[in-house]
Amino acid sequence: MNDQDPPLPRLSRAQAALTRSVDVLDEHGQRETIQIPAERPLTVFVDKRELVTLMTLGAEPELLVLGYLRNQRLVDSMHDIDSVTVDWDVGAAAVKTRAGIEDFDRKTARRVVTTGCGQGTVFGSLMDELDTLVLPDPQAARISQRALVALLDAVRRQESTYKSAGSVHGCALFTLAGDDARLELFVEDVGRHNAIDTLAGWMWLRGLGGADKAFYTTGRLTSEMVIKSAQMGVPIIVSRSGITQMGHELATRLGLALFGRATNRHFLCYSGFERFDGDPSLARPPSVPPAGEGGSRAA
Repeated sequence: MNDQDPPLPRLSRAQAALTRSVDVLDEHGQRETIQIPAERPLTVFVDKRELVTLMTLGAEPELLVLGYLRNQRLVDSMHDIDSVTVDWDVGAAAVKTRAGIEDFDRKTARRVVTTGCGQGTVFGSLMDELDTLVLPDPQAARISQRALVALLDAVRRQESTYKSAGSVHGCALFTLAGDDARLELFVEDVGRHNAIDTLAGWMWLRGLGGADKAFYTTGRLTSEMVIKSAQMGVPIIVSRSGITQMGHELATRLGLALFGRATNRHFLCYSGFERFDGDPSLARPPSVPPAGEGGSRAA
């Protein structure tokens, strides 16, 4: 930021409990108390105009709102935003811009309900902008198998709401450097689209590019996740889950490397082979089925 730029947005630091206790009855007739993830609506107002209601865990609501505005292309610059104020007493986020949003009605007129859990939404005009997205060259933005294994190990060791309560999605942002994968930020939410928007807000606030970054998500690789990653310039996505047809088609079209079914040292690379430096010596020996048994594996 140079001396002529307006200051960065003022952000509230709203806090909310991430889990709550409930009594359950198991299959043995035993009663116990467990933790479940909280879920709460956050209605976003831009210059006092209602925009959208997001169902969220509420871990980093201000970053979620910033990332949502960025990924929906409703604002062009971080400096267009004066403040983001979240009030959990009323379940609202008030966004104040410095000069309003040009063509607000046109930009928000078309919405597409996506396959993101919790029914994430994108505005229809985003689909028209896909061909304008340019990702870093594969020779400059890639991942080695050793870095991928390190990434998965870091996620495995991460303390999380999922481990204590389940029922949430997690996303993580990593910086790649040779065979190293450094965890920058780990975010959980009831919807993976919320979690990746929060990471996007974090990157945007710091002016970070995506050429040396990789996203990790526990959720499946849908078109929404591919688009959001491409918008932030991150060409590598890793998922514990699988992939959808449109997610695969868009990743191939945009040149992203997608890794799914990724746990421990196992993974499937679905696209972007040119961004991957494989080293099969790091893989565990394949299991051999008993004689006479076959089988297939679903991706």
